[in-house]
Amino acid sequence: MKTIRLGIGLTTGRRSFKKVLKAYMDTWNDSKEDIPEGVTFSLSLFVSYDTDYQNTQSTDFTNLRQDIVDDFDNIVFIGAKNSARDIDILGKRENLTSSELKSVFGAGYAGKRNAILYSAIQYQMDFLLFLDDDEYPMAVTNSKNCCLWSGQRVFFEHLSHIEKADYTNGYHCGYVSPIPQIDFDNVLTEKDFRCFIGAISNDIINWDNIRRLMETGGVTYASTDLLASPKVMEVPWENNCRFISGANLCINLQKPDRTLPFFNPPGARGEDTFLSTMLEDRKVYKVPCYAFHDGFSYYNHLLEGALPIHLKPITANSPKVMTRFVNACIGWVRYKPLFIYITEPDEYEKKIKDIRGALQQTVPLMSEHFHDSRFSTVPVEFEKYAKNVDRHYNRYIMAQQTWDKIIQL
Repeated sequence: MKTIRLGIGLTTGRRSFKKVLKAYMDTWNDSKEDIPEGVTFSLSLFVSYDTDYQNTQSTDFTNLRQDIVDDFDNIVFIGAKNSARDIDILGKRENLTSSELKSVFGAGYAGKRNAILYSAIQYQMDFLLFLDDDEYPMAVTNSKNCCLWSGQRVFFEHLSHIEKADYTNGYHCGYVSPIPQIDFDNVLTEKDFRCFIGAISNDIINWDNIRRLMETGGVTYASTDLLASPKVMEVPWENNCRFISGANLCINLQKPDRTLPFFNPPGARGEDTFLSTMLEDRKVYKVPCYAFHDGFSYYNHLLEGALPIHLKPITANSPKVMTRFVNACIGWVRYKPLFIYITEPDEYEKKIKDIRGALQQTVPLMSEHFHDSRFSTVPVEFEKYAKNVDRHYNRYIMAQQTWDKIIQL
């Protein structure tokens, strides 16, 4: 009998993560008849929670339903206090400096994901599957302006392919982009907005993708071709990056020395993007399973079986949408200098100059069009992170070197 030890990792600040977890576990339990003979699974849950995000308390995360508890052989909760204690013990035992430890386990999503990754290795998991607390195991397609929904066996798709790879990554549909629908006018033209997107763009957000999203109300629909004819593809190494996303992501832990740390500059996001820049000699597969990203928390009722036939467009009339859009723009420009520095070092100075000019030209137009002065923060944050790019790069290198030390212990 072969036992496969699978860890499920969640970084969360939302109480609703328990509903999301239950949806995944129900899908898993309904599919157990497809487990091959002679194979058993031992599941462990690793939850890194943040009580500051929505003014919660630890019991909002640790009090799980009994049927969920029964699904797992181990449940590990990582909060601020016990995480700090465990990291302090690790540093003293292994003679790691405070700077080294902060480069791996510091504040931010990268630190939380690394805490889960390290814990899963300590518990001798074979594989670790990261889920997000706002992504559901289902796919939505668009047929004659009507939504068609299908359940997704996320666990099984990853488990079917992860033994032959270092990482497997699924697909995302739903509200993947935070950019709202825009009615262009004589203040903000389509050309102006394209210039702005060019300045802040990343691997997912670029003008071609934005144009397609504008035609679908901001909703990313699953590919009917992929659902009808599932296929696995190797993720290519392009532009010094092998792009992955941080959730619907499975990591092979059978050889811990092939694992790598997540990383983000202080106060920025991009922890999956920077991991992507470390994957040149790693095998990464794109596997045919979707997660529906409910980025604006419009559709919590999906987890209770209420399936809409139409999805709401993302519009700038919503304060919630605008706040998420502005915050996303700030987050993107915070990590963009370091990303360029890593992937296009020879073009760094020219790229930074071009971005600076594009932001100077378009940010006043964005502020006027949306009547939102918060956009003025975007170029300020860009300059701050461009100024500190050397420091952030050194920390990026230190994170990898420190992770190597930790894993070799």
